[in-house]
Amino acid sequence: MLGRLNHVAIAVPDLANATAVYRDVLGAAVSQPQPLPEHGVTVVFVDLDNTRIELLEPLGEDSPIARFLERCPVGGMHHICYEVDDIAAARERLAAHGARVLGDGEPKIGAHGKPVLFLHPKDFAGTLIEIEQV
Repeated sequence: MLGRLNHVAIAVPDLANATAVYRDVLGAAVSQPQPLPEHGVTVVFVDLDNTRIELLEPLGEDSPIARFLERCPVGGMHHICYEVDDIAAARERLAAHGARVLGDGEPKIGAHGKPVLFLHPKDFAGTLIEIEQV
């Protein structure tokens, strides 16, 4: 069911600073900031040869990233995103195995313009999982 690793997401308290570290210190190519109000975040993608890093900054006080940063003020890994061919089929397979899909269970459009779902971290060894249809 799982395809390739799409990205690893890191929550950051200061997106401009984190972007500068990846660009200037680590020498990586970084995207422009992209606000995603429907997800409550602003994102920057760090392009690597084999995957991406997604830097997430809260967009608004009720952002899930704001809540994450309350617990981890310096930031840290937030989720891992895997690609799937068919998000509806993946959702059905996961539900059949007892995995919990977060939210209303319906895919939302993610930062890449593709359908995404998030899976409860308690069902996946404490890791929040995002699946994205390719």
